[in-house]
Amino acid sequence: MRTRGDLLEPIDDFWGRAGDRPPRRSSRPPRRPTRRGRRGGGGGGRRTIVLGVVVLIVATIATVRFSDIVVKPNDDTVPIHDRYHRRWNSEVQSLDGRGNNRRHPEWGQAGRAYARVAPANYGDGVATQAQGPDVRYISNRVFNDTHQNIFSERAVTQWGFTWGQFIDHTIGLRDDKGEQADLPFNADDPLEEFTNTLGGMPFTRSAAAPGTGVAGRPREQVNVINSYLDADNVYGNSNERLEWLREGPLDGNLANNSAKLLLPDGLLARRDARGDASTAPFMATDGRLIPTPERAFAAGDVRANENIALTATQTLFAREHNRIVGLLPLELTEEQKFQIARRVVIAEEQWITYNEFLPAMGVRLPRYQGYNPRVNPTLTNEFATVGYRAHSMIHGEIEVEGDAAEYSPEQREQLEAMGVEVTPSEDGEDLEFVIPLNVAFFNPDLVGMLGMGPLLKGIGSESEYRNDEMIDNQLRSVLFQVPAPGNPGCLDGEELPDCFQGVVDLGALDVQRGRDHGMPTYNQLRVAYGLAPKRSFTAITGERQGGFPRGGDLTRGAEIDDPDSLKFVRLFDRDGVVVDPEDEEAVEAEVVTAVRRTPLAARLQGIYGSVDKVDAFVGMVSEPHLPGSDMGELQLAIWRKQFQALRDGDRFFYGNDPGLREIRRLYAIDFRVRLADVIALNTDTPRDELPDNVFVVPTGE
Repeated sequence: MRTRGDLLEPIDDFWGRAGDRPPRRSSRPPRRPTRRGRRGGGGGGRRTIVLGVVVLIVATIATVRFSDIVVKPNDDTVPIHDRYHRRWNSEVQSLDGRGNNRRHPEWGQAGRAYARVAPANYGDGVATQAQGPDVRYISNRVFNDTHQNIFSERAVTQWGFTWGQFIDHTIGLRDDKGEQADLPFNADDPLEEFTNTLGGMPFTRSAAAPGTGVAGRPREQVNVINSYLDADNVYGNSNERLEWLREGPLDGNLANNSAKLLLPDGLLARRDARGDASTAPFMATDGRLIPTPERAFAAGDVRANENIALTATQTLFAREHNRIVGLLPLELTEEQKFQIARRVVIAEEQWITYNEFLPAMGVRLPRYQGYNPRVNPTLTNEFATVGYRAHSMIHGEIEVEGDAAEYSPEQREQLEAMGVEVTPSEDGEDLEFVIPLNVAFFNPDLVGMLGMGPLLKGIGSESEYRNDEMIDNQLRSVLFQVPAPGNPGCLDGEELPDCFQGVVDLGALDVQRGRDHGMPTYNQLRVAYGLAPKRSFTAITGERQGGFPRGGDLTRGAEIDDPDSLKFVRLFDRDGVVVDPEDEEAVEAEVVTAVRRTPLAARLQGIYGSVDKVDAFVGMVSEPHLPGSDMGELQLAIWRKQFQALRDGDRFFYGNDPGLREIRRLYAIDFRVRLADVIALNTDTPRDELPDNVFVVPTGE
C-alpha cells in the first residue's frame, strides 16, 4: 500500500448544488480598489487616447509586446475595442518553468532536483536513511493531541492551510517512484490507541535524481513540477494536460482550442468527461475514490481531489479564468484570450499569496526591489521537506452553512449517509453541515452537493488549528482511510480508534521523509539558516521546566511511556483567560494555549537524549512562536528565504510585469484582488457576506 500523505507539503508529495447558481457579477469588471489593505489606486479605467498616433508599447522584462496598434480616425464614440486592431505579440511564460531566467534557463524548471541550503545528511553519507528513534514512537509522544483542539492564537482561518496547500501544489511535487521502505508499528507501545492490521506503516522513498546516490554525489530528489508561482495547479505543466483541460478537440494543436477551461455545469471535468478515462490526465486517488478513479476531477495538478477545500479552490480559479476570458473583446483570438486570462490568474495567485496569505501567517519580507536574475528561485529541499510541512494547522472538520431551501430531503439523506452531520437552524431556514476531515478526503462529489459558495465561505468562518507540534488524529493516525465496516458514522473524537483498522501517520511520515531526503539535524538546519544552535531542550521549546515532574500519577522512571504524561492540565483562550475543560463549547471554540502534565522539553529529552540528535522537523514544530507570527524562529526563517527567492527570482512576478498594466489599461481587468473578491465574483455568495480578509476570523466571531 502506498500513500502520498501530503497536505501542505510540496514533495509528497470545494461548486454549488447542481453546479451552483450562475455567478451574480461574472460579467462585471473589477472596480477600482478602495478597500482598506488594497494597494494602488486607479488603473481600472481606460485612458484618453491621443488620436492619429501609432502607439508602440514594449514591455522588456516579463515581456508583453503590443505591436501594430493602429488608431482609427476621430470618433471617440466608437468603442475602444472597435477603434483598435491589435495583434497580441507577447512572450508566453512556459508551462514547465523553462527559460524564466535567461542566463540559467533550468532554474526552477520542472523535472530538476531540489536545491539545498545545507549539506545532505545520510546514514552512509551518500544515500541511506539516517537512523533515529522510531517515528511512530515520536509521534505518540510529541504529535499526539489526545483529541484536544488548539486553535490559532492569531485567529487565522482555515484559509491558512487551504491556501497553503493550494500554493504547495503550484510549486512542488516529489517524484515518489522510489523503493519501498515500510515503517514498523509497535502495537505494544503503552501510548498506542489504534489498531493496525497492515503490519506496518506504508512508506516509499522518493526517487533518486539521475546520477545521484553514488559515491561522491549524495542522493538528491526531483521536483516533477516547476518551482514558480505560476498557477500550474490550474493549467498543468505540459501541453498535453493543458489541451485536455481546455474546451476544444484533442488533436495536439492548442491553437484550435477555446480560450476557456472545460467546466461542465461549472465544475471541474471528471476524467471520463471526454469518454475514455484512460486517456485523461492522471489524477491521484485514495480512500473513497479508489474504486472509481474515473470520477476524479481533472485539474492542472494531480492532487486536486485530495480534500474538498482544495478541490473547491482549484475549481474557483478555473472559474476565474473563464470569467476573465468573458471580459475580453471578441476581436482577440482564442489563444490570445487564453494567454491574457492565464497571465492575470497567475498574478492574482501571486498577489493573494504575498499580500494576504503570508501577512496572515506573520511572514514579512523585505521590500520588493525588482527582478534579480542572480536569485535562484528553485524550491529547496529544506523548505519542501521540513519548513512547509504545517500539518498541525489542518482542522479536523469543515463547517458549512447553507440555505435550507437549496437542499432537498434526498440530498440531506445522502450527505448524512456519507458521514456529514446535518443540523437545521432554530428557525429552519438554514442548515449547518459539519464535514469530518476523513469524509472530506478524496470525496469530490461533496463539492457540488454542498455548494461552492457556502463551502468557500465556510472555510473562512472558523479558525484553523494552532501551528505547533500537535496533529489531529485524522491526519496522525488514519490518513485517507475509510472506516471499518459497521462504523460509517464513527469518524471523529475519542471514538476514532474504534473506526479504523489501519494506521497511516502523517506526522511520522514527515519525520521519516526528512531522513529519506538527507535532511540535516535540527541544530544543523538552524545554523544553515543563520540561527544559533540550541543547547538545551528548554531552549528549543521555550519552557521554564525541562524535567518530568516528581510524584503524582506518573510512573517514576517511565514517565515517557506513561499515557498520563499527555494529559492537559490547563487551557487558555486568546485573551489568556482560563478555560474550563468541562465546558465543551468553550473547549471546542476558544482554546489557543494548553499546558500538559509533562513539559514537551522533557519528552523530547526522553526520546532523543541529546539536542544534537533531534530531527529537524520535530525541533522546528517544537519552537515557541515569535511575536506577531504563527511560526517559530526556524520555520519563519525557512519561509522567508524561500518566498523571497520565489518573488525576486521570478522574471514574470507581478511587480516586474508591465504587461499587467497594459491589460488593466486596455481591458479594465485588474489582478490586484482579494481572495474574497474572487469568491464573490465566481459564486452566488455576495461580497458583503464575506469579510474584507478571509484569512482572519472577523473580530467578535
